[in-house]
Amino acid sequence: QVQLVESGGGLVQAGGSLRLSCAASGRTFSNYVAGWFRQAPGKEREFVAAISWSGLNTYYADSVKGRFTISRDNAKNTLYLRMNSLKSEDTAVYYCAVRRIIVDVSTTHGYDYWGQGTQVTVSA
Repeated sequence: QVQLVESGGGLVQAGGSLRLSCAASGRTFSNYVAGWFRQAPGKEREFVAAISWSGLNTYYADSVKGRFTISRDNAKNTLYLRMNSLKSEDTAVYYCAVRRIIVDVSTTHGYDYWGQGTQVTVSA
């Protein structure tokens, strides 16, 4: 199993920045594709970004492209999400997740392990 723990969420003004972290433990983190998803109240969980095992390939939702950056440090077993130019519509609980296969990374299906989430609130 892989245990994932997110941190770094909080309250920020529109236009501000935050960096989320996701610490992994258990099985070898570098064997997994990693992703960030978010879920706002009353909405379905949606894809934000994903990154390949080595970090060479990244994928983003159109809504965050150019503002968010996903990265990973396999030596530290940690996944990151740098969020700039935050908007009120970015308010959500953010989850990290990992999967073995780099297919359809934007869907929740196929992700084997999930963190508990961290709240990000962007005030207008």
